[in-house]
Amino acid sequence: MEKPHQTLHGVLQTIENAAKLAGRPDGVKLLAVSKTRSAAEVAVLAAAGQRAFGENYVQEGLAKARELAGLGLEWHLIGHLQSNKAREAAQAFDWVQSVDRAKLVKALDQARPADRPPLNVLIQVNIDDEASKSGCAPAEVPALAGAVAAAPRLRLRGLMAIPAPAPDEAARRDAFRRLRQLYDQLAASHPGVDTLSMGMSDDYPLAIAEGATLVRIGTALFGPRG
Repeated sequence: MEKPHQTLHGVLQTIENAAKLAGRPDGVKLLAVSKTRSAAEVAVLAAAGQRAFGENYVQEGLAKARELAGLGLEWHLIGHLQSNKAREAAQAFDWVQSVDRAKLVKALDQARPADRPPLNVLIQVNIDDEASKSGCAPAEVPALAGAVAAAPRLRLRGLMAIPAPAPDEAARRDAFRRLRQLYDQLAASHPGVDTLSMGMSDDYPLAIAEGATLVRIGTALFGPRG
């Protein structure tokens, strides 16, 4: 069985190779998806060099962030955010990747502590119009981005999406390409936009080939969930 530092190195090497093939000398960032994993497991991966971790649920993320506060880790909320959890999310996380409605923008902006840097925000897009998934429609991105950009305690960084699972690589590639086009349009209107979060354990090299700047990986780092 590989040790955590070997597993992390292997994933990082795959990311680096894919970025080079895509002509991306600036590289691609890794977000370790730590949902359902223990604080001890996160600490082991942090000791191996990983700094950014993603959580689906506010309360679970808060508990780990408190327990591991001395490690100086970067915490991303990547799951659906309920409005009544916005205050806690704004106070505890460094990034929220799942902003998909104007109500959240206002709540996060009002709750972000003044003594912390602006909260980094990604707009979640329901790129394949799935009824079971959160995210705004592609056509709603410009207005929502404008609201985030106008919020003084928020910083618009880009887009996030979870395309529909498809065994056909061409279908996945098409979803990634549509998201990349949307991202390019957003970046043209908002110069500070620099993050396209797409790709997970089973398709991140493909996502990188199509323009991802950040990939969200859990199973490939931590192993299958028990």
